[in-house]
Amino acid sequence: MNVLFHLIPKEKVAFIYDNFTLRQAMEKMEYHRYTAVPILSESGKYIGILREGDILWHIKNINRFDLQYAESILVKDLNRKKDHANVNIDADIDELIKLSVDQNFIPVVDDRKNFIGIVTRKAIITHLAQKYKENNNGI
Repeated sequence: MNVLFHLIPKEKVAFIYDNFTLRQAMEKMEYHRYTAVPILSESGKYIGILREGDILWHIKNINRFDLQYAESILVKDLNRKKDHANVNIDADIDELIKLSVDQNFIPVVDDRKNFIGIVTRKAIITHLAQKYKENNNGI
């Protein structure tokens, strides 16, 4: 499996920059109806993932929330529980399968750690199902 055949390129992925405000991040996630989005630096490097849970824990821990406050907090200042592991463009299928068990998408970076897109769990499962079908004569 070549990562490039299953890659959703950066320009088609909803992502946020680490200098976005919490409000901007929430609005982007709401618009796309995603529960998690990649975080990039201004230079395009993959930093991690912002999840709805990270936002909810932040709100709980500060014990207040309003839109004015959300405009004063930067994504890079939020505590995040866990990031998605990323792969290099030359990752093999075994690496993608291993990561897809715990991640609904896998961020893909180039040799300079620049974010170039994602491979979804759905794409991996679809690929494996097709290979299974081919190896079992369409059964």
